[in-house]
Amino acid sequence: MKLLDKINSPKDLKKMSSGSLTSLCGEIRQFLVESVSKTGGHLASNLGVVELTVALHYCFNSPKDKIIWDVGHQAYVHKILTGRKNEFHKLRQLDGLSGFPKAKESPHDAFDTGHSSTSISAGLGYVATRDLSGKKNKVISVIGDGSMTGGLALEALNNAGRLNTDFLIVLNDNQMSISENVGGLSKYLTEIRTAPAYLGAKEDVSEFLKKVPVVGEKIGKVIERAKDGIKYLLLPGTWFEEIGLKYVGPVDGHNVQEMIDVLNKVKNMSGPVLLHVYTVKGKGYSAAELQPSKFHGVDSFDIETGKPHQIKIWDTYSDVFGKALTKIAETNDKVLAITAAMPLGTGLAPFEAAYPNRIFDVGIAEGHAVTFAAGMAKNGYIPVFAVYSTFLQRAYDQIMHDVCIQNLHVVFAIDRAGIVGADGETHQGLFDVSFLSHMPNMTFIAPVNKQELIGSLEFAVNHNGPIAIRYPRGAASRVLKDECLPFELGKSQTIHEGTKIAIVALGNMMDTAFEVYTMLCEHGFTPTLINPRFVKPIDLDMVHSLEDFEYVAVLEDNILEGGFGSKILENSNDARNIHRFAFPDGFVEQGERNEILEKYELDTNSIFKKIMLSFSSNESE
Repeated sequence: MKLLDKINSPKDLKKMSSGSLTSLCGEIRQFLVESVSKTGGHLASNLGVVELTVALHYCFNSPKDKIIWDVGHQAYVHKILTGRKNEFHKLRQLDGLSGFPKAKESPHDAFDTGHSSTSISAGLGYVATRDLSGKKNKVISVIGDGSMTGGLALEALNNAGRLNTDFLIVLNDNQMSISENVGGLSKYLTEIRTAPAYLGAKEDVSEFLKKVPVVGEKIGKVIERAKDGIKYLLLPGTWFEEIGLKYVGPVDGHNVQEMIDVLNKVKNMSGPVLLHVYTVKGKGYSAAELQPSKFHGVDSFDIETGKPHQIKIWDTYSDVFGKALTKIAETNDKVLAITAAMPLGTGLAPFEAAYPNRIFDVGIAEGHAVTFAAGMAKNGYIPVFAVYSTFLQRAYDQIMHDVCIQNLHVVFAIDRAGIVGADGETHQGLFDVSFLSHMPNMTFIAPVNKQELIGSLEFAVNHNGPIAIRYPRGAASRVLKDECLPFELGKSQTIHEGTKIAIVALGNMMDTAFEVYTMLCEHGFTPTLINPRFVKPIDLDMVHSLEDFEYVAVLEDNILEGGFGSKILENSNDARNIHRFAFPDGFVEQGERNEILEKYELDTNSIFKKIMLSFSSNESE
């Protein structure tokens, strides 16, 4: 019987000998590789925290002690150790195990996460209220060095240093976000990891100073100055200590016994403590160690070769965007690219290869990226910020205050708009239409296919003022590929003219709309099919033309509230015939895109049936 089969809760873990824990870590890695190779998921990040997670659950008493994971894509090992191993065959699938911590799944998941840089703030909330209620449990926030570039993490660190109370921050330093980390903080942590003079220096200095006889206030001050000077010359973590944290480390995060020894010591230290642990992303699986970015989030793959089971045969929207922007930059040297730690995920690799001096990776810092872009635009350049829809939410104020108020020419290339699938609630891009289209001065385009994405990007670069383009995850659509015309500000495109029924499909929903259109034609109808192209400014002539139809279906992969259908209703003189097809007010769970569309009755068959039912009802009347 495998050791892993004996683990159903952290209590089982505590019964094991220290020697068995090393073997257990090996079994966990094997399980992770085998399981994720079938379901897909976040592999490299989880392989990197096996020993750390085992040690945390060995030394602390979850769920009484609160372990809070930043982002949460490294929480698979935590889920395995807390009784969910047998659910991994449905990882990230509809009605299956979430790829992130979810309190509804287990009391061991102290805080729901999905975006980065949150764990220290959430942990401090636990700490403050723990003290108010007189409890004595431990609170541990685990955060990666990539997440430390986020402003929220730095704000929380500043607050942590002011609270004289017990709190443990575990800094998992693997020198990676999704891509390799950048910036001053990353450089600082690298220096701590690699400087031999640091190791053991803190203890040596303290012991030396204890032996120096102190006579009088003057000598005392001299020693304090000497201590500070030695600290700045030799000691790691000086910056953390200067803001009020006790720094411990760096510690080898892959030596489980060392991790247990250190955790047993720091958990009894008073005040806020930062434990610096260094790990290797992808540890134990050579393909992931060699290419940690590639194995950050993967589809199912062959374990022996590391290659995906499904070979990509058509460009993704991200690929199309990256190639198009690179081509535009050939003739426009004012075009710049910005990414928030995701140059590969957003398709910017060809741009980076061609123009390494014109691409800027700001780390996980979306708010900063937007204001950074605003400064560039103010100085006469054309910054293009490529970012996932879900992460752009984090920069709402900067878009409004720093870009739109000044009407600056910043281009927002919004990847992963609409349903993204397996990552679930925290990553679905279902809100950008609502939160961007009400901003003054913003122009907003939703292309329907590869050709329109290229055309909309060319339009955006030559536009004057803030402009956003939203496009989905996955293969670029081939629908209507021969129907593309040049973009004209605020003008829609009628693909097919007909009577009685009009279908208005925003962006990614045109594939579904075209299928519905075809089915209606097969049943004797001649619908009108409209590609609105622009979310804002909305084509008012198109909106008013809809009043001539008996039934208007508006399709979008956004929420109903503040969505494109709502904007049509707001601008229509007669809204009785307008039917909105969008997601309800709520958060949409994980699952394949087709499964989710079917569940929310936004798939082809459901929309077709609703339209037909309406006409059947009218005829019966």
